[in-house]
Amino acid sequence: MKKMFVLLFTFLVMFATNATAKDVSTYLVGDYVDVETAKNKLSTTGYEIVASYESVKDGVTIVFTNSALKSEAAKPGRAHAAVLRLFVDAQEKKISLTNPLYFGKAFMQDDYNEAVFNEQFETLSAVFTGLQESADKMDADNLAGYHFMMGMPYYSDVDELSNGEAADLLQKVNSYKDGKFVVFTLKISDEKYLVGYDLDNRTKKFVEKIGRANAAVLPYCIAIENKKATAMEAKYYLAVSYPLLTMTEFTTIATVPGAISKHLEKPFK
Repeated sequence: MKKMFVLLFTFLVMFATNATAKDVSTYLVGDYVDVETAKNKLSTTGYEIVASYESVKDGVTIVFTNSALKSEAAKPGRAHAAVLRLFVDAQEKKISLTNPLYFGKAFMQDDYNEAVFNEQFETLSAVFTGLQESADKMDADNLAGYHFMMGMPYYSDVDELSNGEAADLLQKVNSYKDGKFVVFTLKISDEKYLVGYDLDNRTKKFVEKIGRANAAVLPYCIAIENKKATAMEAKYYLAVSYPLLTMTEFTTIATVPGAISKHLEKPFK
């Protein structure tokens, strides 16, 4: 009986360890460095700085990429995997990076190449030493098929904003309000672009409401590909970026997904 108990206990420990090991943190949190220092660290490691954007008060999100990320994002429907983000929080005196293992799996779906995104993880961990996992995390096996709950959108349920030639769609985005909402335009491949797009001040207050630590969620992005301008459904993107968000907390920002969709549609009307 004692031997059976020991074997059962060992099995349960191994099971719990394996279950925990499958969790992937949404963000990588580290000691504070200022924006210029962070940008220099990224640049000297071979990353291209795409944009530097004030996502919240006293907080800046640095958007960056490299050839490996753009190569993966060139695959059909994978434009959002082209960039990673680093949030410099001058208020809380810390930094937070989007974990390439997490968002790579979420945004690449069945096309996920672990070697490519693990290389990004290793590089960033070496440059920003002492990074810790965020409290936000999810089982790796659930990422590709994630949705918040029944009836909520998946990654593939995109918000179609407009149709047309890539050049015409870009022209509309850049001419609307003299381009004031365009944070960046990244060419991924011929006729394929990722546009970082700011939200209006009222809408983007949701970040402070549900957690400024995850402010790298902004800027929002528009993908231009196959003669279409699309965006991730906000109910999906916000949920996957805030995996600890409860249903009660989600209801406090219930109007935000609709407001985001309407805001992104305006340049194309």
